[in-house]
Amino acid sequence: MTRVDFYLLENGAAGEKELAVCKLANKAFGLGHRIYILTADEAQARRLDQLLWTFSAGSFVPHALSGTDADCPVLIGHDEPPATCEDVLVTLATEVPGCFSRFRRVAEVVGSDEEQKRLARERFRFYRDRGCAPQSHTL
Repeated sequence: MTRVDFYLLENGAAGEKELAVCKLANKAFGLGHRIYILTADEAQARRLDQLLWTFSAGSFVPHALSGTDADCPVLIGHDEPPATCEDVLVTLATEVPGCFSRFRRVAEVVGSDEEQKRLARERFRFYRDRGCAPQSHTL
């Protein structure tokens, strides 16, 4: 069964979601996981690609945009993940990805505005209705 965690951000600062994703990817990579980061669109994927190089002076997260280096431990994309990705899915999408069940773990990053929270509650129910036991964490 897929483990699903929601990471709820209290700070509404611009770029806070992307920064949280970088921190989650850094931690998961440090624990030996392979990560696919699903973004809302290509522009967000490119922002995360750049941010992963600079978000922390002391960290190194080897990453690539999806379709450029399938062997990289952290892939970033806004489309269906490659079939080989099945460890950790970090998602910024507003809907549940159709591929979620093939991953061992899903991390949903939720911003602080009311619309993002409303959409997250819908996704939470979706996961729960499919037998997952989603957990929430406030960052």
